Formats: sequence, C-alpha cells, structure tokens
Amino acid sequence: MKIRKEEALDYHSMGRKGKVEVVATKPCLTSRDLSLAYTPGVAEPCREIAKNEEDVYKYTAKGNLVAVVSNGTAVLGLGDIGPSAGKPVMEGKGVLFKRFADIDVFDIELKTKDAKEVIKTVQYLEPTFGGINLEDIKAPECFEIEETLKKTMNIPVFHDDQHGTAIISCAALINAMEIAGKKLSEVKILVNGAGAAAISCCKLYIMAGAKKENIMMFDSKGCLTKDRKDLNKYKELFACDHFEGGLLEAFNNVDVFLGLSVGNVVTKEMVSVMAPNPVIFAMANPDPEIDYEDATSVRPDLIMATGRSDYPNQVNNVLGFPFIFRGALDVRATAINEEMKMAAVRALAGLAKEKVTAMVKSAYGGQDFEFGREYIIPKPFDPRVLWKVAPAVARAAIETGVARHIIEDWNAYEEELKERLGLSKEVIRVMIHKAQKNPKSVVYTEGENEKIIHAAFSALSENIAHPILLGDVEKIKATVRSLGYDDKLFKVIDPKKSADLDKYTEEFYKMRQRKGVTLNESKALMEKPIYFGSMMIHFGDADSLLSGQTSHYPETIRPALQCIGVKEGFKVVSGLYIVVAKNNVYFFADASVNIDPTAEQLAEIAISAADTVKEFDIDPKIAMLSFSNFGSSKYPECEKVRIATEMVKKLRPDLCIDGEMQADTALVPQIMAKEFPFSSLKGMPNVLIFPNLSAGNIAYKLMARIGQATVIGPILMGMKKSIHVMQIGAEVEDIINMTAIAVADAHHKQQSELKK
Repeated sequence: MKIRKEEALDYHSMGRKGKVEVVATKPCLTSRDLSLAYTPGVAEPCREIAKNEEDVYKYTAKGNLVAVVSNGTAVLGLGDIGPSAGKPVMEGKGVLFKRFADIDVFDIELKTKDAKEVIKTVQYLEPTFGGINLEDIKAPECFEIEETLKKTMNIPVFHDDQHGTAIISCAALINAMEIAGKKLSEVKILVNGAGAAAISCCKLYIMAGAKKENIMMFDSKGCLTKDRKDLNKYKELFACDHFEGGLLEAFNNVDVFLGLSVGNVVTKEMVSVMAPNPVIFAMANPDPEIDYEDATSVRPDLIMATGRSDYPNQVNNVLGFPFIFRGALDVRATAINEEMKMAAVRALAGLAKEKVTAMVKSAYGGQDFEFGREYIIPKPFDPRVLWKVAPAVARAAIETGVARHIIEDWNAYEEELKERLGLSKEVIRVMIHKAQKNPKSVVYTEGENEKIIHAAFSALSENIAHPILLGDVEKIKATVRSLGYDDKLFKVIDPKKSADLDKYTEEFYKMRQRKGVTLNESKALMEKPIYFGSMMIHFGDADSLLSGQTSHYPETIRPALQCIGVKEGFKVVSGLYIVVAKNNVYFFADASVNIDPTAEQLAEIAISAADTVKEFDIDPKIAMLSFSNFGSSKYPECEKVRIATEMVKKLRPDLCIDGEMQADTALVPQIMAKEFPFSSLKGMPNVLIFPNLSAGNIAYKLMARIGQATVIGPILMGMKKSIHVMQIGAEVEDIINMTAIAVADAHHKQQSELKK
C-alpha cells in the first residue's frame, strides 16, 4: 500500500496532535467525583498500598500499563534520528498495544545515548509500570541495557527489536521446516545482518532445535570468523572457524537464509544454488534483501517470508509483543523468560495450522488462507492470536515460577481476553453460548451468496447452527467448493425442485385464498426462497430463518407475516438493535418496522424489548424517549409516550421503566437525580424506546456513523416463530452473530410452547 507523504503528515497533525491521549476510567464530573479521585478519597488506597505493596495492582492501573522506552538511536529503517524524531514511532507502538491487547502505554523518549543512564532511568520507573518495552535502541548497547534491567528489575523487560522478530520468525521457521520436510536440527542457516534482531533470532532458533555449528552469520564486513578482531562479545557467539568467500559462496546448498540487513543484496543466482525446498526470510524493510517475485521466479519450491504486508508470510512483530505482554501482565510476571518466549512461538506456529475463520478472511478482503508455502504464520488481524498466545505465555510464566498471580480458571481467562476485543462480542457471546448448547437448523434464504456460505460454515464448525441453504443446488455447491469447503457439509434445497413445493403451496393457498391469492400465485410465491423458507418454519421443517443480506426489510417481513404471523397475545412486530458505545450497551426499539406506533403498540414494543434483553442475561431498564420531560411539553406525540409508559407499568409492574423523557435526561444520571428525583427509573437505562421510526432509525445510524458505535441487528420481536432480518450488505461476522441470536430465539420460543 503506497502512502503519500502528505497523507502521513496530515494523519499525525490534524485535530488532536499525535495518536494517543489519556482518558479517565472513572467519572470526574462533580466535586464528589474529584474528592474520590484525588483528595481526600485517594488517601484510602494509598494507605492500603503502603501496608501491602502488591495492592498497587488492585488500586491503580499499573497492572495494565507498559512503558515504551527509546532513545531513538535505531528507529525503524531510519537509524539514529534522536528521541524526538522517534516519538511518532513510540506513540504508534502504544496504539498497537491498545488495539491488539487492550494494554495502556506511556511512551518515554530519553535524551541520552549512554547505556548506563538509560538503565538507571528505567530502573527508577519500576513503581509506575507493569512492564517495560525497550524499542529502537541500537546494538550493542541494547544488549547491555536489557541484560542489566532483567537482572535488577521485578517487572518484565522486553526489547522488541531483538525478541519480537525472533519469536515470529521462529514460529514461521518451525512450520517452514514441516512443509519442506526437513529437521531444524539438520539444516544449514545463513544469516545476513549481525545486529540485535539477528543475534536474538539465532539464539531462539537454537532453543527450538537448530545447531549453532550449522549457522553462518555475515555483517557488513563479511563472514563472522574467529580470526576477526573487530567483533563484540555478542557477534563472537556466532563466529565460525574459517570461511573464504562472500555471500554468493555462502549460499551454496544452504537450506535457510535469514536476512536482517539491507535491501537488494541477494541475487537470483544466490537463490538458485540453495538446497531443495529452500527457505528465505528476507526481512529488511521497506525493501527486502531480494524481491519476492525475483526469488520465486528462480525457485518455485521456495518458502519465503518478508516484513511486508503485500507479500505472503509477513513477519510482523505485532503478532508477538502485545500478546506476550498481555500474558505476562495478567499473571504479574517478574520477567519474560526464554520459556515464555518459546511458548509464544509454539502457539503461533500451531495457530497457523488451524482453519482461518471468516472474520480473518473478511479483514483481508475475502482472501482465504490455508497452511502451506504461502501461509506459515497467522495474520496480524487474526483475533485468535490474543487468546492463543497470551494464555500460552501466562502458563509458561506460572510453570517457571515467575508469576505472582496464578490463573485457576483458564476458560474464564480466555473469555476475559475475548472481552478485551470489544463489549459487542461479549454481548453476542451470551447468545453464542446459548446457541451452542442447543444448536438449531437455520434457513438462509440467500444461499448462493458467498458471505452467507462463509457464515454458514462458521456456524456449523462452531456448533452454533445446522445451516440450510436455499437456491440453485448446483450453483451453491459449486460456490461452496470454490470457497474451499466440502459441498456435503450443508443441506441445500432448491425451492423450485423440492418435494415439499406442492405441500407448501397448498397450505399457503388455504391461508391466503380469502385474501386475494390464487393457487397459481401461491405456487409462484413458493418458488421464491423467502416464501419457501418461511413455510419451512411454519411446518417445523426448520427452526429459524435469516434473510435480508441482499433485500430490504419489507421483502422479508411480509412473507414471514403471511406464512407465520404474530405471536399470540401480540399485535405488532418490531425491531431491536444492539448498540455498543465504548463500555456501554444499549438496545434501541423500534428502529426498523413501525413508522408511527400508537400508545398501545409502543407499550407492546417496550415489553417485547425488555423480554428480549433478558434473553441476553441483562436486566432491562427502560427509558421511553420523547422531546418532553414528564409533561413539560403538551403535544400529542408526548402524550402518546406518557400513556404507553403507564400501560407498561400496569401490564408489567416487574419492569423498571419511566417516561416520557428526553434522551439526555435518560442518559445523564445527574440530570435525573437533580431535576426528576421522583422518577421510578433508577440507574442508567439500557433499553431506549423511540416514539416513531424516524427517531429510532436516525438515532442508531448516527450512533454507527458519528458515535463510532457497534450496531448489531435488527432482531425481529413479536413473531410467532424465529424469523430475523439482516442489514443489507451485512458482513460475515454480522451474519454469524445474527445466526446465534436466531438459534437462541428459536430455542426460547420452543421452550415457551412446551410450557403451555
């Protein structure tokens, strides 16, 4: 991806300068809040920590705070540009920590090149941070700095330039050896570059099984040999007895080439003389030691990785440091030791062999990945890295005795890690867990759609649902095969050729013959997947139906109402959206079906929403919204909301509800407490009922676009059986989420019927 200079500068300079900010995690709006945050309230945790220093992890952010420390002497590919010029990189590092592992970072740039001064400064930081990430410090000083800090500090210290590349490339190397059919202990490894990363890589490769005597290392002056007098003690570790010749001669019959040097120093001729099934890790940035196309053109049996995202097998440090620190922080480790690093290696190598999820494919434009020559390490945007690597690192810390906190429930820990990826996933996971306990058959009316097929596979493989795809059988199966799935996995039905077509036609005709529908029209409608699928639900031939990925709401709702109808005791069908804004979850109704509901319909919508929210294991608190606060404006619409509120209170006294009220009254507790202390709505509401479709529809779309909220839905409420609508163009993850909701809803409805 080509980035223009102006784009990069604008990105960093527009609006709030830089890329990071500090955000308070507790309310700080009133004098009482200030008294709790600072004096006098802050004295209480101070006293507790003074009595027991470990309580600093209980009462402060230390346990989730990492310092990214640099003196700017070896920045990216820019070299010694100084601490100020290196600051954008360190801020970027903080962004990656937060994005991939929910770790907070302060970047600290030091104005010194003296290793001893860096060491002393970092040592002074120990009370503040849960871990130290050393960054962009040149060799050989970086070795001395890290070694000393690891010996003298009781929090993890990790120089990512050394170990990050080592961990990721080692995982890739283990898998490359498996694909090449070679043993790591037997292969010859040629290394060009003898800096911090190269030396750390080789140390880790030896720990993984490589033999030191099989490694030959070059620096800018040539091969490291024992007769050279200019080698520091770190380079001397990899000096061989004697070698005459240059890089070309060293390539002869070598199995693995590791490049951590400069671009374009490797030629096609060098690659051509390597051993069979050679491995090249050309990791110079932005230009690798040899261009990917050049290398593969002379050796089709080549397994190659680079540091670039536009070629297969990117060795990207973001696959390592966020998750390694996450695991280390979560057990309050005193260090990141070799066993923890190797645990990360094994976890990454293992994940690359697992089938890639639809979520990952979606993040990479629908591209599929399968373990092989062009996929030996996971992708950076694979969310599974978090809950594969962090627990592996945490376990290793516990097993090697450097953990001060012991994790007992690993399943709960994995769920906690998943929660760090976003609260929306936590809300949906409730439904996923319910669905997995009682998976049901789900009809997808747009079965020929690739996104539907991807979602159906995920739902099947994760035991969420038993998919049924409607459409042209041969076309669907061909698409399934082209996407890399077994076409026998799914039940596929063509409505036009189904043995049930006549049965469904006759039943629909009986239901609609006095409403202007002829027998021929019934058959024509039944040949349409949405009508056929709805009749499958009517007859109990399937449990739930999902539609709308390529069609509008009415095209799904109308057939469903005609074939299935409204639940007993209800008069309206309505829609509910889940809206996740930062750390809060709200449910918006009705934002998709009823244009201008009456007071009676509005009351029914509120009750339906409350009961649906309970299915998410959330206690509903309902705010009936208007532009009036408890009679402050005398208009018919406000009166409608007031009447609806009173109806709900009479019909369902068990529900926490009040209104009519303005949105800020509902969502700012201070307004409610000060101006309307009489309200029966206590605490922050999570169910917002809008007076009409315009208000609800506008609100959820503004939240999604301007408020940067995650919006899931709509969930159809009030149907006799489980029918649900997707948004047009819904992504695979959204379809999977809606599938889980549909299955859980189907189970709930079936259980309710059994109780009658």
